[in-house]
Amino acid sequence: MIVDERIVTFINSLDTENSRILEEIEKEAHASDVPVIRREMQSLLKVLLMLQKPMRILEVGTAIGFSALLMSEYAPEGCRITTIENYEKRIPIARSNFARAGKEDMITLIEGDAAQVLETLEGPYDFIFMDAAKGQYIHYLPHVLRLLAEGGCLVSDNVMQDGDVIQSRFAVERRNRTIHARMREYLYELKHNPLLETAILPLGDGVAISVKQTGVRQSAGYQEERIPEQKDGNQAEWAPVRQKGQQEGQEQHQKTEKEGERQ
Repeated sequence: MIVDERIVTFINSLDTENSRILEEIEKEAHASDVPVIRREMQSLLKVLLMLQKPMRILEVGTAIGFSALLMSEYAPEGCRITTIENYEKRIPIARSNFARAGKEDMITLIEGDAAQVLETLEGPYDFIFMDAAKGQYIHYLPHVLRLLAEGGCLVSDNVMQDGDVIQSRFAVERRNRTIHARMREYLYELKHNPLLETAILPLGDGVAISVKQTGVRQSAGYQEERIPEQKDGNQAEWAPVRQKGQQEGQEQHQKTEKEGERQ
């Protein structure tokens, strides 16, 4: 818990119930110790979807289908949702839940490893929700950036690792150090990649909300380039956008990491 539990409890006490089918699936998930997105994250997703009004949604990490169904209820009519899941035991449960809700035509579940599936997909998607293996977020990011539409929204859930992400790597259990390092790298990239404008919020277990900027192109190896607009409406030559200030920021980030390790 990265936020005062009393505050979270109070905020959630103000919440209204979800639809009957979502309430049923959530209760079944809790009874089976299957994680679903937290109440405060549910509220945020609802608001973002109503603001964004996406017509194509991509979810990385279906689990039992709860979040996909929630998004289906708050997306505009005609929206299509594609969701990816690799855990064989949960796939039939998710399909069953989609059928129970009558959403088989709206939601397409693709089975397989997300990294491989993402390579095969064609965008653009207006809204992408990441809620899968946290250590893989950084590896999914190049595919996600390719698939996300300009002006589209990327929501990355559970990015604070119960607060571990702020610790020195040596204060984290050895088995969690790889995930710790990868999540730090992911958050740094979200904040410094010129393709994105990102806010990281202490909500739930941490959520990052990113919007893909217009007039920016991603090329191989994360060499992002901006398209400067000219007065005549034409676009000038591609020019690197990573300036000295960003390089200094990376160096300072690395310095902070090393200082933390010596503590």
